[in-house]
Amino acid sequence: MSSDSSKKRKPKVIRTDGGPPEGKRGRPDTDQASEIEERRIQSCVHFMTLKKLNRLAHIRLKKGRDQTHEAKQKVDAYHLQLQNLLYEVMHLQKEITKCLEFKSKHEEIDLVSVEEFYKEAPAEISKPEITLADPHQQTLSRLDWELEQRKRLAEKYKESLANKEKILKEIEVKKEYLSNLQPRLNSIMQASLPVQEYLSMPFDQVHKQYETARHLPPPLYVLFVQASAYGQACDKKLAVAIEGNVEEAKALCKPPEDFQDDESDSDAEEEQTTKRRRPTLGVQLDDKRKEMLKRHPLSVTVDLKCKDGSLLLLTFYYLMNLNVMTMKAKVTAAAEMSMPISAGDLLCPDTLLSCLYPGDHGKRTPNPANQFQFDKVGILSLNDYVAELGHPYMWVQKLGGLHFPKDQPQNPVIADNSLSASHMERTMKLLKMRLESRLALHKQFASLEHGILPVSSECQHLFPAKIVSRLVKWTALTYEDYLELSYTKDVVEAGLAEDTHLYYMALIERGTAKLQAAVVLNPGYSSMPPIFSLCLNWKGEKTNSNDDNIRAMESEVSVYYKELYGPKPGYQLLTNQLQRLCVVLDVYLETETHDNSVEGPKEFPQEKMCLRLVRGPSRMKPFKFNHPQGFFSHR
Repeated sequence: MSSDSSKKRKPKVIRTDGGPPEGKRGRPDTDQASEIEERRIQSCVHFMTLKKLNRLAHIRLKKGRDQTHEAKQKVDAYHLQLQNLLYEVMHLQKEITKCLEFKSKHEEIDLVSVEEFYKEAPAEISKPEITLADPHQQTLSRLDWELEQRKRLAEKYKESLANKEKILKEIEVKKEYLSNLQPRLNSIMQASLPVQEYLSMPFDQVHKQYETARHLPPPLYVLFVQASAYGQACDKKLAVAIEGNVEEAKALCKPPEDFQDDESDSDAEEEQTTKRRRPTLGVQLDDKRKEMLKRHPLSVTVDLKCKDGSLLLLTFYYLMNLNVMTMKAKVTAAAEMSMPISAGDLLCPDTLLSCLYPGDHGKRTPNPANQFQFDKVGILSLNDYVAELGHPYMWVQKLGGLHFPKDQPQNPVIADNSLSASHMERTMKLLKMRLESRLALHKQFASLEHGILPVSSECQHLFPAKIVSRLVKWTALTYEDYLELSYTKDVVEAGLAEDTHLYYMALIERGTAKLQAAVVLNPGYSSMPPIFSLCLNWKGEKTNSNDDNIRAMESEVSVYYKELYGPKPGYQLLTNQLQRLCVVLDVYLETETHDNSVEGPKEFPQEKMCLRLVRGPSRMKPFKFNHPQGFFSHR
């Protein structure tokens, strides 16, 4: 390429007018041409060298590729050999594993130990000179010995079967003898009935009761046994009995397969005669609810008798699908009692035993699992069915041995005898106390409605001889009416007024002064005292919010109630509190300052003896009565 360019180039000629002579002009041209030739030759040499180097590079590259390909073929050959070897190793390992995991039939047989084998097996089977050195022969010998032992046991088994047949025949003979003996015993028991009645030992009746008890569900059975035991040991007047349809209870114990054939036959007949209509969704839910709330056919009744002859009849039921017990109560008084208007809820079966233990109002099911069952059939709460089924009190569950822990659910819940026994005595005493206290309140209410405070002779010393204030009205209140009263807010906010409590209004008068007392009666009366909230209408409306002395009057009856208990068990507490309220009203009115600007006698002359009329900046009055001195002082 350089040679071609040099050929095209033409020498540059410089012309001048007065040029030099020809000898001087030819020398530079010759030097330039020689230089160009020399350079062309060098360029050709360099070009040839470049082509040589290019050829050498291609040769070396091909040689390197050939060497690389040859090395790659060797590596591939080695890798293929390695894969073959690994496959052979894996195959050998699988064969080894199969051999190791192979289980012979003799391995499933529980053979005797080697020591026992050589000790018991005869020498012709054990062959110790051979088997001690050869484990395979040892195993074969042990199997032979096992076969020999099993043959002997098979012979013994046949002998035992023969003995069993012989014993069964003897049992049949004795059963026949006993079956013939039963009618004779029944005739003897029937003949002894007059003797049992004369000696007050009803063995026949007790026997029938225990025969019926076999068909009770476990919780009712536990209740029946424990209540009967408590009656025999601690309360001879306690009567326990079983009521209900025994035949239905027996049918529940039979397996349902017995009735499948009959049901299929009846269904076939009905399909042939009439076409059934598919029930609606509402009817299906009603049927499911009835089935879920179904009670056991048998129930247990417990009769508690008080000293005055009053009777508390408790009937216990068992809801089979809910696994809870319910109870219904009924009171029978010893003599006919007048029914005061305000005493309507005292002996009501729905509220009589409410909160026998604190917080146990019996409106909700104690079994946490029942809520999920209710959701399936659309039952919001068991409280809607309490009137029909009874109250599921917690103490009722414990008497039946049922316990439903909330922190650690137990499934299924099993009736526990020890739980029932541990709660039986205390619960029976609480039931008696509840009945006696309600009957005592019933009698007091009959007098209170007529304005009479029936203070017993044992409690006369708690009050002064002359009391001017009088009770003029005693009525019952509803829970909603009590909440609407302005002067009961403190009691409500303190949580001392609940819908399970009983509420009453007392009106006490003296002259122009009228004292209203809203009373909260706890179901646990008299162990829990009634709470009073007062409002005095005299020269304006005075309550505990605007008069400290009204607050002190409330404290006299609600805080210092222990002074008014009287003889145990303190069933006269309410009457004594109302009498104390009349006394402190007298003190409040008599110690008020008289307005000298008003002519005429003082409306409430002082008749009570007081050490000091008022004390302190709040002008507190002396409400505490001191017996036997007969004067009033400050606390």
